[in-house]
Formats: sequence, structure tokens, C-alpha cells
Amino acid sequence: MARVYNFCAGPAILPLEVLQEAQADLVDYKGSGMSVMEMSHRGKEYDALHNEAIANVKELMGLGDDYAVLLLQGGASFQFAMLPMNFLGEGQTADYVNAGSWGSAAVKQARLVGNVHIAADCQKDIPTRMPEAGELSWTPGAAYSHVTTNETISGAQMRELPETGSPLVADMSSDILSRPIDYSKCAMIYAGAQKNLGPSGVALVAIRKEFAAKGNIALPTFLRYQTHIDENSLYNTPPCFSIYILCLTTRWLKSFGLQNMFRQNREKAQLIYDAIDASGFYRGTAKQAFRSDMNVTFRLPTEELETLFVKQASEAGMKQLKGHRSVGGIRASIYNAFPVAGVRHLVDFMRDFEQRHG
Repeated sequence: MARVYNFCAGPAILPLEVLQEAQADLVDYKGSGMSVMEMSHRGKEYDALHNEAIANVKELMGLGDDYAVLLLQGGASFQFAMLPMNFLGEGQTADYVNAGSWGSAAVKQARLVGNVHIAADCQKDIPTRMPEAGELSWTPGAAYSHVTTNETISGAQMRELPETGSPLVADMSSDILSRPIDYSKCAMIYAGAQKNLGPSGVALVAIRKEFAAKGNIALPTFLRYQTHIDENSLYNTPPCFSIYILCLTTRWLKSFGLQNMFRQNREKAQLIYDAIDASGFYRGTAKQAFRSDMNVTFRLPTEELETLFVKQASEAGMKQLKGHRSVGGIRASIYNAFPVAGVRHLVDFMRDFEQRHG
């Protein structure tokens, strides 16, 4: 078996150690005689995994008992609607920062529910970026304020969480647990698992219990955050296997060490950005102050060269480097599990490609 360097933005690379442990336990989990995919979500074997996954996330995020960690279905896209349905009531306003495709998607869903104020809008700016602090305009007494901390498609990342004056909600699908951040500044954080936490099929929500208690009680039961707090994310059958892999991934991250991971992520990204900046051939697409550590985006002189770059990189064992279909170009997604060796391989390839085609 030969594993490639997988630069996919999601579902993304998983730690090899996690995959190997899951492989060993796939048919018979720890002597239970069953796979995790077969066992009851009410059984003791799965219950231990479920609760460990929640405890690991709380420990890694530095959250206390005033927060609940939920493991929900529907991905981050479902949270775009579930959030305003719970907290954006009649006569209220929610603030949204629109800095890219995913921020824009969240705005679109919230507007179906209630009144939205755009606190800053730089979605169409080139080079791509996040808003400067002085551009942000918050509504006094807003129901909540929403930010997307890393725009996966554009490759722009919010360096610091803003002070908003209202409960802060952050979509951190692309950079959760990738860098030092004070998660307690947020009333709620949510993330699709398929980038830094595990496979697709489960979304993580960390929510302050006091905030959740303000949710709309007229909603159907499944749509209320309070339901999933009360039921420990077991109101219905959860995506057990996805949560199992999330549990193993958070174990791996605890073992590796958060500070070590933060440092390695910065070093990986800088290797690629240094190669871009040293070249007149490659052009980064994100403003330098907001370059993402998770999704490095860049262009070549022509689309024909970009197509050739992706083809030859694939032949050299580097897959999924094509930029998102909405913007084109090249995108290297280098989440927590992406190895340093893969980044070095890409940088060497970039230099060789430039020598041959520049």
C-alpha cells in the first residue's frame, strides 16, 4: 500500500495512527465481538467512547462545566440554520461578518429566519482577507454575533476573535484546535468534523449552557440545542463510527500536544508561503496579514499551467491540490494531521515546476 499526500479540504487527511487503530478494531472492537458500526449507542462499549470524545474536546478547548459539547448530525451547514432558529427571535438582530463563501452561506440561511446586520463585508475583496478591526460595526443588543474564523475556499484566516458586545458564535470548521485561542470568548463554537476532528458525518458544537437555555422552545424537539444537552447528544441514534474516529483523533491530539501542534502548523504553512514569496511565478491569493495556516491558496501565471501543475503533482503522489471550483487556482489544505514531509515534498515540486515552466 502506498499512501499519497492528501491535500483535500474535506473530507481531509486523518492521522495514520488513528486509521491503523480503527483498522485493527474494525471487525472486533476490543474483544466485544462487534464493530463500533454495529454496536448499540446505548451499550457500555460505545458509551465510554462517546463520553471520552466529549471530555477530550472540553479538555483540548479549555472549557469548563458551564459549556456543553454536542455531537450532532448535518454538518456545519445545518448549524447555519439551527443557530438563528434557536436564538434570532422576532424583533431581534443578529450580526454577521461576511468574509467569504462560508460566511456568506451562513448569512443566507439566517436571513430566512430573521433580521441580519452585516458587521463587515469583504467577501469579494481581492486579495482575499478578513476585516480589519476598525471596519467592524456591531449592533448594540444583538441576539448574537457570528464569524467564520477561517474561509476554506479563499485561504483567509481571522487572527483574533473580535470583541462584539453580544454573544459571539464562531464557525471554526477549518481551524478548530489548530492554534492558540481563547474559546471561552464564544457563547458557541461549531465545526464540521471532516477537517481537523475526524471523518464527515458529525458536527461538533460547544455551547455555553446559559446561552443554550435562551433557545426557542417552540421549535421541534430535534432542532433545539437544549434537547441535545439534556440527552448528551443521544436523543436519536448518533453517527457512532464518526464519533469513534473523533475520539481517537482527540486522543492523538492530546498525545501530540496542543502547543506542539500549533507550532508545527505555523511552520508547515510558512514553508509554502516562503516558496510563494521567493518566486515571481506563484502568487498568493490571500492578503499576507490574513493568510491561513490551514488552507494555502495561490495562482500560477495561466490556468493552463495550473491544470498542468495539478496533473503533475498528482503523478508525484500529491492529490487534491486543485482550488475550489468557484475560484480556481491551487489550494493546499494542510490540517493538523498533514505531515511535514508532505509539505516539503510540495515545496520541492513547486520549485522544480517553476524551473521547468517559469
